[in-house]
Amino acid sequence: MTARHRQNPTPDQARVRLLVMFFLLVFVVGAVFFRDGGGTPGPTTTRPPTTTPNGDGSTTLPDGSTVPSSTTPQLGELKGYRLEVVHKGLRDPVKATAPVGDDRVFIVQRHGIIRVVDGTGTLLPEPFLDLTDRVLAGGIEQGLLGLAFHPDYEENGRFFVYYTSREHRQVTEFKVSSSDPNKADRDSEKVVIREVRNPPNASEPRHYGGDLNFGPDGYLWASIGDGAASRDQGQNPNTIYGTIIRIDVDGGDPYAVPSDNPFVNGGGKAEVWAYGLRNPWRFSIDPVDGYIYIGDVGHADIEEINAVPISQGGYNFGWSDMEGTRCFHKRDCNAADYTSPVLTYTHEDGLSVTGGFVYRGPAIPELHGTYFYADWVGKWLRSFKLVDGQVTEEKDWTQELGGDLGYITAFGLDGNGELLFTTWSAPSSSEGTVYRLVAVR
Repeated sequence: MTARHRQNPTPDQARVRLLVMFFLLVFVVGAVFFRDGGGTPGPTTTRPPTTTPNGDGSTTLPDGSTVPSSTTPQLGELKGYRLEVVHKGLRDPVKATAPVGDDRVFIVQRHGIIRVVDGTGTLLPEPFLDLTDRVLAGGIEQGLLGLAFHPDYEENGRFFVYYTSREHRQVTEFKVSSSDPNKADRDSEKVVIREVRNPPNASEPRHYGGDLNFGPDGYLWASIGDGAASRDQGQNPNTIYGTIIRIDVDGGDPYAVPSDNPFVNGGGKAEVWAYGLRNPWRFSIDPVDGYIYIGDVGHADIEEINAVPISQGGYNFGWSDMEGTRCFHKRDCNAADYTSPVLTYTHEDGLSVTGGFVYRGPAIPELHGTYFYADWVGKWLRSFKLVDGQVTEEKDWTQELGGDLGYITAFGLDGNGELLFTTWSAPSSSEGTVYRLVAVR
């Protein structure tokens, strides 16, 4: 065999080969480095980030930062506002909501049914979920009260409801049917939280709270009323009555307690995030400003809205030592010991506050940052903006939107972030209407 002879490379050829080898080495090391998170294993998580679309085309990330969009919606001149009827004629609606990006609207009826209005505005003939055999709705504050879709509902089909049964108030989980996206699987129910319906010293069956929302942290938040036992429950963080609770429904069975909950290491019940509330019927969390807004129904004379950052917890909103900004059961109270509401009004103006939402939808960017709320008895609709923790730009919308809006029971957001609210035509179980706020251009 004849040996093949190899010529030695010239100096220029050698330099080229060295450069090629150097860049190949940098590429391989860099790929490994970035794949492995900088070479140091980081904490793993099963929770995908929760993002929020904003009305200007941008997206809000879980940390509150905003990523701009390359496109901005081109909208005409704003000439006014009107109410669009999503559906009317359903009995006692208490919430309207939708999974993010979904064109349907899910309407919660207090007596135990969830109905669906599809993207064409048609009420589907069959309920999404019928729990009338499990729900106790004998009193006006009882029944199926809350609904929240998991942030990954499109992938996992999980959603959560709050209702009163004959013996308990409870948060339970369901899944959508595997064969029909417009039907829930009734047999999939899993109890997440179950408490005796009323505390031992409750004067009567009421004050359930009952709202559910997922925060930008991916955790499930719930409002729990004091059970009409304010002297025993209001200032006791070792019970869930009269509180906002915060749980991780992805991290345990049936849930885990977030490690940064304020009482996770003692001093109160681990699930409790804030306390000192009477009947926080409706609340919401704005992922952009990072505040939770709580409408707490008053007792003797004052209705209140509390708004605080969700970056910390452990707030004591004062009930029943205080009602609003005045001493109540504790005559010598010091207001500085409690977290004061950002807004109050007396019973000369209304009798039962309905907490709402901060508007961030794409259709009316002129209203971004506006918080809408109502009074169920006063039958009015109002708004304000919160700037550096202070209420500004207060407005009454009642006359502009038609005068008699009915008894407003709840607010919600559709799948695009547009504002919904539900009303009753009378203060007891009756025909109701679901409205959407729209711009006239």
